[in-house]
Amino acid sequence: MENSRPCKTPMSTTIKLGKDENGNEVDKKLFRSMIGSLLYLTASRPDMMFSVCLCARFQSCPKDTHLIAVKCIFRYVAYTPLFGLFYSKDSLFNFHAHSDADYGGCRIDRRSTSGI
Repeated sequence: MENSRPCKTPMSTTIKLGKDENGNEVDKKLFRSMIGSLLYLTASRPDMMFSVCLCARFQSCPKDTHLIAVKCIFRYVAYTPLFGLFYSKDSLFNFHAHSDADYGGCRIDRRSTSGI
């Protein structure tokens, strides 16, 4: 993917990932390895947390559409190498965040995707 076209966002706002029961299966080991690498990056890259977690839901039976979405996230990482958080060992860092519930956010089983 070194010569692939860069992507300006980790995932399109119009993408609707689902089970895709008619799609072609991809190598589960490769897909899980890619998701694991991206999950490792989310500690310092919260801008792609939603996209990675959305793709991680399909690790049990990944299809072509899921692999395409993951490759788009990798293209985004290549496009934005200087984005992210830097945690200095010596600084006093106070982080405040807010999360809101999304009742019925998952299109498959209508459960909350934020866990709150």
